[in-house]
Amino acid sequence: MKALKRGASTIEFEAVDLTHADYVDQRFNILEALSATGLRSIRYAKEIEHASEIIANDLLDAAVESIKRNVIHNKVENIVQSHKGDACQVMYRTVGTEKRYDVIDLDPYGSAAPFLDGAVQSVSDGGLLCITCTDMAVLAGSQPESCWSKYGGINIPGAPYTHEMALRILLHSIQSTAAKYRRTIEPLLSCSIDFYVRVFVRVRDSAALVKQAASKTSMVFHCSGCRSFVLQPIGKLNQKAKGIRYGPAVGPSMDKMCVHCGSICHMAGPFYSDPIHNPEFIARMLDHISNVGLHKYGTHTRMAGMLTVQFEELPIPLYYTLSTLAGAIHCQCPALINFVSAVIHAGYKVSQSHAAQASIKTDAPAEVIWDIMRCWCKQHPPSEKNMSPNSPARTLLAIEPKIVANFEKHPKAIPDSRKYQLVRHQENPTANWGPKVRLT
Repeated sequence: MKALKRGASTIEFEAVDLTHADYVDQRFNILEALSATGLRSIRYAKEIEHASEIIANDLLDAAVESIKRNVIHNKVENIVQSHKGDACQVMYRTVGTEKRYDVIDLDPYGSAAPFLDGAVQSVSDGGLLCITCTDMAVLAGSQPESCWSKYGGINIPGAPYTHEMALRILLHSIQSTAAKYRRTIEPLLSCSIDFYVRVFVRVRDSAALVKQAASKTSMVFHCSGCRSFVLQPIGKLNQKAKGIRYGPAVGPSMDKMCVHCGSICHMAGPFYSDPIHNPEFIARMLDHISNVGLHKYGTHTRMAGMLTVQFEELPIPLYYTLSTLAGAIHCQCPALINFVSAVIHAGYKVSQSHAAQASIKTDAPAEVIWDIMRCWCKQHPPSEKNMSPNSPARTLLAIEPKIVANFEKHPKAIPDSRKYQLVRHQENPTANWGPKVRLT
């Protein structure tokens, strides 16, 4: 897991060099604010050509001594400097100076929330934030009160899209923190991996772009019965003859009761609803991986697979999963390729998400999704034995579909990630995989 994070971060910096001409052949510095052993900083020093200075910081004396030993052992004393200090204080010291960091890497045990304010101020204009959070019980919705206090948002417990929602809540927290200082963010890559999330975000000074923050923020109405969802933007912008006008969005976008099955709807958010990946940036990362091959990155295969799926993702918030759709109406689960083909035949775009297997990310409205499922049920009738009279399943199936779904395989239903049999979704490498007890 650590190897994947270090490898992905290294490729990120290489891609930053390639994406913007301002960075080519320019030296930059890196702060690893919570370094522990210093191994990531050492790898940065050995693998990133343009890194001129790397600060490996930690608060514990034992950790700093470990960093010093590892730096000497790996012969990178000319680039990596060990430093003892509180991570927030280290970042705040550079605010308002010319010594801000070009890259800040935050990988705490648990939440990165306490460090976001210092990070968005301490990073240089156009600099990169690499932020990891491992408190998925909080971000994924099982502790909404903690999620609100730490990140300023609430997830839907058990929602099929909960891991992407976690990413978007984190991005919203970064965005709202940066906006206080007239800074804006551009997510370059957002990853839900194993038991953590990690985002790579460019930060820029721009009072004009900060005004667009509300239009990039949404709430979600989520049905407790059929798991349908509808987004509710918070702000909107209108292009006028004299320029852009900003205002509140029109709402609500969904009634208290679901229009599809009649169940109660819950509301969650706010979250970042703009694209969470930069396709051009990912393409450059993939190009870099293909050029260096396995000799540089031990997790080459896994990174290539995940990045390809992320490159294929539609820039549309949230997704369905086939198991959730089928479970709502107690029917046999359709094959992914058949369902995807039906969506494409109906005239809509569709992709998967890297955050969940058998996920459906599409611009098709929920009405079309349920019509496709109704057509599937006509071909594969579900048992009505477990359907109560007023159940969501009976309500959904009582409606006649307005379209005739075509489940014949569509040529575009097989993405490159599947066609070339890449490692598309990650499996736990060992039993009991996950974060261990905090060291004392």
